[in-house]
Amino acid sequence: MTVSIIHAVWRWILGVCAPGTGRRRAGTRPAAPVSARISARPGPAAVRLPALRSPYGLPELLDGAATVPVRPYLLAAERTHRERERERARQSRRRVALVMAADFGIDLDRHVVGAERAA
Repeated sequence: MTVSIIHAVWRWILGVCAPGTGRRRAGTRPAAPVSARISARPGPAAVRLPALRSPYGLPELLDGAATVPVRPYLLAAERTHRERERERARQSRRRVALVMAADFGIDLDRHVVGAERAA
């Protein structure tokens, strides 16, 4: 009993809120197919798209030497390696300057004005 009431209320709500589009009316014959309706319209002829082509089927060959493959992760690794080498060289110069200053009293500091003449 309650199921039939729920179904009836549900059908009424759907009928009020979302009425049908009219495509499936009872007792009518089916409409013409879509292709027949489109071809019956007057207007400009449809422009066809070009056939799909694979880049592997092109008549000219691609030159591998003209296009160099670049791998960004390799460039980043090389850049990091160069930065590390520069930092190692700077650190080595700092160590030499520290040893010279501590052991022999030689000051290799060039950013201090007059440091080269005083040493």
